[in-house]
Amino acid sequence: MTELYRTLSSEVLVDTAVIAVRRDRITTATGEVDREVIEHFGAAAVVAVRQGDTGPEVMLVRQYRRPVGRYLWELPAGLLDMAGEDALATAQRELAEEAGLAADTWSLLGDVSTSPGISEEMCRIFLAEDVRNITADDAAELEQASGEEADMTSLWLPVDEAVQWVQTGKIENAIAVAGLLHLHAGTRRDVSETYHHHSGLIERRSPGQPAGTDLKHVR
Repeated sequence: MTELYRTLSSEVLVDTAVIAVRRDRITTATGEVDREVIEHFGAAAVVAVRQGDTGPEVMLVRQYRRPVGRYLWELPAGLLDMAGEDALATAQRELAEEAGLAADTWSLLGDVSTSPGISEEMCRIFLAEDVRNITADDAAELEQASGEEADMTSLWLPVDEAVQWVQTGKIENAIAVAGLLHLHAGTRRDVSETYHHHSGLIERRSPGQPAGTDLKHVR
């Protein structure tokens, strides 16, 4: 049987460092239509947990976000923009860069499609336990924070209070909401589960690039 939704043609309309916009001509049940798609690298995020004086605590970071024009409380997270780097490696790198932490125990919490009506963006959310501060030598090797990340602050917050922040709307970042509710529900999955994410950016920019290449700078 012929597949219902077939791609007839594609055209890249906008191509920038971290996103592109593509127009696809596709078939549907009622005929051919054009659909604009935001291409995205995909991302990885980390729910990092430690045992505090009164119970478990979770690491949150606060960062200014230009599209919404305000600071948001979020999870340490970053783009899958390094050639050959899988989501777990990205999560480990971002946890070190944004929170100065490493972890000995990793689990998968889940995958989130952040805006599937218009964007390819998906985020794989990990749980990091048995956390520790990175060494001074490791910290010296990290990329220097710039832009909005240079203004980032971090906070260890009791897990129960973090869940309340979700319920009251103080946390509105979709990835953070999903990760904290997975934590509250006790989700634990294997990190080897397949990440069903497709990225037009990675597909177009990674061929022929050596591992570790920053794909934001590839055209």
